[in-house]
Amino acid sequence: MIEIKNIKKSFGDKIIIDDISAVMEAGKCNLIIGASGSGKTVLTKCMVGLFHPDSGEILYSGESFGAMDDEHRKMLRQQIGMLFQGSALFDSMTVEQNVMFPLEMFSRDNYKTRKKRVDEVLARVELKDAHKKFPAEISGGMKKRVGIARSIVLNPKYLFCDEPNSGLDPQTSLVIDKLIKELTNEFNTTTIVVTHDMNSVMEIGDHIVYLYQGKKEWEGSNKEIIFSKSDKLNKFIFASEFLQDAKDMRMLEMKGKIDNDRNMEDLLNSPGSLMDNLEK
Repeated sequence: MIEIKNIKKSFGDKIIIDDISAVMEAGKCNLIIGASGSGKTVLTKCMVGLFHPDSGEILYSGESFGAMDDEHRKMLRQQIGMLFQGSALFDSMTVEQNVMFPLEMFSRDNYKTRKKRVDEVLARVELKDAHKKFPAEISGGMKKRVGIARSIVLNPKYLFCDEPNSGLDPQTSLVIDKLIKELTNEFNTTTIVVTHDMNSVMEIGDHIVYLYQGKKEWEGSNKEIIFSKSDKLNKFIFASEFLQDAKDMRMLEMKGKIDNDRNMEDLLNSPGSLMDNLEK
């Protein structure tokens, strides 16, 4: 679990993060969403120690990150896995060597044990036959899976994923979402996903924090988001008329207010909103 308490961060006179508090729960996919410039990246960098907050506190399993000495902080960072937006694989290394890299940096195990662990995580992300390939020889989706394999090879307690579906087609994005969700559940990982992908929000959003201009505007689950009364959140999530109609239909379905005998196609094709047409 990661607890964020009243975090503030400014650069010069510009306030980027303004008094944000939240709890990122273990065994759940915790999503941080918001428009560009809302503070998602800065908040995440504060959480992993790349930026020092102006005020507030970040607690890892109850321990203050800011109060740790260098040795303790180094040990904690070994428990953090990171999936970068562009996968950030080393082009000159094979898939196997990329995944092996964290083990060579931090593990004292012999080569045979490290190789076994690499084989295990590559099998887990369904890349059994890609060991000797170079990043230029594999697809974007496979690169993401290599990035995931590398991020979990040290058995992290905390997993950060920065735009994991960036540049991927919708079908491959669903595969990556499913994999992140499964790994989170299997290992009871505290997973933090920074994303713009609304499919990810609805598919794996166990806990969602929506930022707007540096403030926490809304917090809840992917089931609760349908019933959100936040205008800012609704405009961000359900930007088009199609998505707004989809939201209205889902709300009415969940409330049991849609009559199965009625022609939904006629409702959707009629002038005005779905909610207005249903009330006619």
